[in-house]
Amino acid sequence: MNTKHPGIIDTVKDKIVAAIRGTGNVVQTTVDTVAELLSATIQDTGKVGTSATDAIAGVASGAIRGAMEVGADLGHAAKGIMLGVLRGTEETGKAVLDTISHTSQVAVRDTAALGGDLEAATSGLVAGAIEGAKKMGVSAEDAAAAAADGALKAAGQVGSTAVGAVRRAVAKPINGVTVVLKEPALPKAA
Repeated sequence: MNTKHPGIIDTVKDKIVAAIRGTGNVVQTTVDTVAELLSATIQDTGKVGTSATDAIAGVASGAIRGAMEVGADLGHAAKGIMLGVLRGTEETGKAVLDTISHTSQVAVRDTAALGGDLEAATSGLVAGAIEGAKKMGVSAEDAAAAAADGALKAAGQVGSTAVGAVRRAVAKPINGVTVVLKEPALPKAA
């Protein structure tokens, strides 16, 4: 984790664990917790020197860890993370697509590192991006592609098994949207 303030990860994890145990509603609890903590963190970014991307990374990492600690469905948790990040950042247009991609990348990377279900996480991230797109002024197709692209980038750093899991997750339509994957750039031969 490259965040300058790793304490945010533990704070978010603990709040997610408590909230899920308290309500049992993984999606809504995650949305509310992530949005609240991310919004507060972003408001404080100027004061503490943290960038918005660092804040998103810390909050998404903490939420994945919390969901895994309580054994929550990673598809539901990932959807909640994506919707919470979108609500917490209030980005629009192209910026929202970058946020979607970055959130997917962090969530898939952490899910892989913790041995979680990458297919479920990827499906949830894409579903959250599609649902959130309507409120953020971007097309569902563009949001789905951005989420899948971020997931694929992270999976590519993990290995072929992770790439296969992400591809399987987006091989069929999600919430009625067919996901179009961007192929990652291949390294140039020496």
